[in-house]
Amino acid sequence: MCGRGARILDLVGALKGARLFIDTSPFIYFIEGHSEYGKLVRPVFRMVDTGRIEAITSTITLLEVLVRPLKTGNKILAERYREILLNSKGLSTFAIGHEAAEKAANLRAKYSLRTPDALQVSVGQLYGAEKFLTNDQRLKGLKEIEVVTLDDFLNT
Repeated sequence: MCGRGARILDLVGALKGARLFIDTSPFIYFIEGHSEYGKLVRPVFRMVDTGRIEAITSTITLLEVLVRPLKTGNKILAERYREILLNSKGLSTFAIGHEAAEKAANLRAKYSLRTPDALQVSVGQLYGAEKFLTNDQRLKGLKEIEVVTLDDFLNT
């Protein structure tokens, strides 16, 4: 198999069986139907919905995905994001607490991460994520969690 089908299978294979932290960008690609990345992440979200992947994210993701719909007055899109992030089977959305903040501070000090990225990774660590799905290449050097970037599967 070659092309997009193989890339999707490779991504699904890389994530299967892992407790997965999903960063903001995969949610945007999935919910807004991005022409390339949307097709790549759709099977991942299907596996989350059917319980084949246990996924987590944080309230930072909720904050980040709501900005554009709120700015443009798109109440339907904002509600769709809320529904998926707060009520999806197979997905847990965790709030940021003091323990996550302290872990994030250590990550920022060690890697010079942006605060939202450090908080996302720290929540993933705290709640047992083995893999971190993102499209942020800057996170590839982390040693604390395995970072899986969508571009790695789009460009193969």
